[in-house]
Amino acid sequence: MVTHLPPPFLFASSSMDVASDTDDSDVCSVSSSSRVFSPPPSVASSITSYNHSFRSASPVPSVMSVTSSMRAEAYKHEYGRGLNNYSEVYRLPADDEELERLDAQHLMFIEIMGKYPPFLEQIMADDVPGETKAVLDLGCGSGSWIMETARDFPHCTAVAVDLVPMQSIHMPPNLRSEVDDINLGLEHFYGDFNVVHARLISSGIKDYKDLVNHISMVLRPGGLLDLMEFDFHVYDEYHQRIELETSRIAEPWWPRWLAFANLAARNRGGDVDAATHLHSWASNHRAFENVIYKEFWVPTCPWRVDSDFEMRMGAHMRDDILAFMKSGRPLLLGSGVPEDLVNEIEFNAEKELQSGRARHYIRVQPEWVILIFYTHLY
Repeated sequence: MVTHLPPPFLFASSSMDVASDTDDSDVCSVSSSSRVFSPPPSVASSITSYNHSFRSASPVPSVMSVTSSMRAEAYKHEYGRGLNNYSEVYRLPADDEELERLDAQHLMFIEIMGKYPPFLEQIMADDVPGETKAVLDLGCGSGSWIMETARDFPHCTAVAVDLVPMQSIHMPPNLRSEVDDINLGLEHFYGDFNVVHARLISSGIKDYKDLVNHISMVLRPGGLLDLMEFDFHVYDEYHQRIELETSRIAEPWWPRWLAFANLAARNRGGDVDAATHLHSWASNHRAFENVIYKEFWVPTCPWRVDSDFEMRMGAHMRDDILAFMKSGRPLLLGSGVPEDLVNEIEFNAEKELQSGRARHYIRVQPEWVILIFYTHLY
């Protein structure tokens, strides 16, 4: 386990069996690998007096403007985009254009899978005397999820961690932004949070399995781990993975672009296969029980004419992919892919997606885990 050496910059502002069953008629071609179960014991009954924190005191929450010197330290510009200045692993932008993409993506995910995972509202309820509920968002991006959560649960404390500071002037008073590289460890958060959330961060994580273990110690007894990743692959209309070699340049173009992005992120040290292993890591971890795993198959463009909902989600995903390809240019170009090749693949992929003729899916894999307290973990 890596020891967390530098402090973060503070900006005040028994596992269940699973059975897989696929129903293509479900919303957004959801293939669900989950089983209904009763909620775990309430936080109140399991941790009535538990409110221990390994973390040093933090400044009171408030909103703080990001000065030009802070921006200069946090950002660098490559290939026309603003990237974080702290990690050589995560190479997607952190500029205004990328934050707009992530805001739109957040709304799409709410429509597909709902606003919150099972039991989050129960766990975050203000029902434990002497305890202030707390929620942590790792790799918060634009901050859409954590800002909504902080507003919906104003009695809680909320912390957003990313490689660049949040810049929203609408940050709730119970939310603060911290600039940190979570690859360095989470020891300073041990025992502090009731909910930990992370979404689509695997390309910037060196060892995702170790991160899951860290999170198990960050969570308070009875807490909730909410993860969502995708596996950097494209699937055909029968949910079969499209395997492509980057040595051959031909259609299908969007899957080929993603194959280059997969290789580039992997070569930089990102754990791009994490989505495939999330369920086994959580199910086999001694600290977790009641693991809920689902798969959401989202069309990459509006080709599912048999469903108005899937047509609409396909249009949203197409727009997200088009913006994602622009965001991914620094990743591909910085990994040595020639610019004329990037331009060719991107141009043809855009035509392919806009035409609606490519019958493809993206597989999104959320994992929701309830923590059961084991004293030997602390």
